[in-house]
Amino acid sequence: MYKRIFDIENQLDEAMFLFGGRQVGKSTLLKERFKGVIYYDLLKSDLRRRLRRNPELFRNALMKEPEGTLVIVDEIQKVPDLLDEVHLLMFEKHLKFILSGSSARKLKKEGANTLGGRAAKRTLFPLVWPEIPDFDIDRAVQNGMIPPHYAVKDATDRLEAYVDLYLREEIQEEALVQNIDDFARFMEVAAISDGEMINYENIASDCGVSAKTVKSYFRILYDTLIGYEIPAYTKVIKRRVSQAPKFYYFDVGLANYLMGRNSLKRGTDDFGHAFEHYIVQEILAYRGYFRRRENISYWHTYTGLEVDLVIGDARVAIEIKSSEEVMNRHKTGLNAFKEEHPDCRAILVSLDPITRLSSGMELIYVNDFLKLLWNGEIF
Repeated sequence: MYKRIFDIENQLDEAMFLFGGRQVGKSTLLKERFKGVIYYDLLKSDLRRRLRRNPELFRNALMKEPEGTLVIVDEIQKVPDLLDEVHLLMFEKHLKFILSGSSARKLKKEGANTLGGRAAKRTLFPLVWPEIPDFDIDRAVQNGMIPPHYAVKDATDRLEAYVDLYLREEIQEEALVQNIDDFARFMEVAAISDGEMINYENIASDCGVSAKTVKSYFRILYDTLIGYEIPAYTKVIKRRVSQAPKFYYFDVGLANYLMGRNSLKRGTDDFGHAFEHYIVQEILAYRGYFRRRENISYWHTYTGLEVDLVIGDARVAIEIKSSEEVMNRHKTGLNAFKEEHPDCRAILVSLDPITRLSSGMELIYVNDFLKLLWNGEIF
C-alpha cells in the first residue's frame, strides 16, 4: 500500500472534480480518506443504467441527507446528467461532492453542468518519488508509476491489459472514433513521438489517415487523460526557436509498452528517452499537487540546441541526461540557453552520482534532484 501525498481532505470545499488516468488510484484514495460516506460507483452497470434512465433518483435519494453531508460519485463521466442533480443538491441542501473520473471528454462534449465554477478541479497522478519506500529508479523508468505496474518486476502483461481496456471501454464503448484499429495504430505511432515535437503530417503518413484525423486523435488522448502537451518556450532573444509543442503519454510505462521497449538498459538511447520522460512526469505531478502557477515549457532552436524544461519566464532551465558521468557535451543546450538568459538557474539532472556545481550550473544526481523537487527547492 502506498501513502499518497495528495492532501485531498484539505483541498475540499463545496465540491471537487478529481480527475486522473485509469488505475492511478482514485477510488482507493477516496475510500481510504473518506470512510463511511455516501458512495456511488458508476462502474456498476446496473446502477449506471438506472441513473441514466432516471437521474432524479439520485436527487430523491439524497434530499433527506443533512447539510454538509459528503457524497462521492466515481466515474461521473459515465452519467453526465447527474451533474444537474449535484448542482441542485449543492444549492438547496448544501451537500458536498467529490466527482471523480478518468475522462473529461464526455463532460465537455455534452456541455455538462460544471457546477457554476464552484467545484475545484484536481488531478491524481501516477505514483511519485516520495510515495515509494525503497524507490528503484530503473523500475520506475521501465514499468512507469501506475501503482499496479510499478509493483511488479515485469509489467508487460499488465500494460497490455491496460491498453486493451482503454481501447475497449474509453474508445470503442464511447464510440469516440470510427475505426478502432486506426486509433490503436495511432497510439503506437504517437509513442514514437513521445517526448518529441509533434509533426502531424508525418504521424498522419505513418498511420494512413489525414492530419486532421491525427489532431482529433491527439485531442482524445488529452481529454481521456492519457497524454499531454508541453508547449515550446517561444521568447526569442538571439536564436530562432521552435513553436511546435511536445507530446508525452501520461506515464512512461505506457510509452515503453507501445514502443516495445521491454528491457531497457542504461547507456542506450531508449533508456535515455524513458529517463527524461520519467523526470518530466515527476515535475508535472509536483506542480499539480502543490498548485504551482508557473508555466512549464521546453526550448529548441532551429540549429538543434535544446533544453528539456523551462520553468516560468526562464527562471529555471532543466536538462535531463541518463549518463552516469556528465561530460561537457551534455551541457551544450543549457550553456546556450544561459547565454540568452544569464539570470536563470541552470540544472542538469543525471545518473552521475556526484552532485556538484560546475561553471554556474548545478549538476544533480537524480535521487538528490527528486528530494529537492519534493522539498520545494526547485520551484
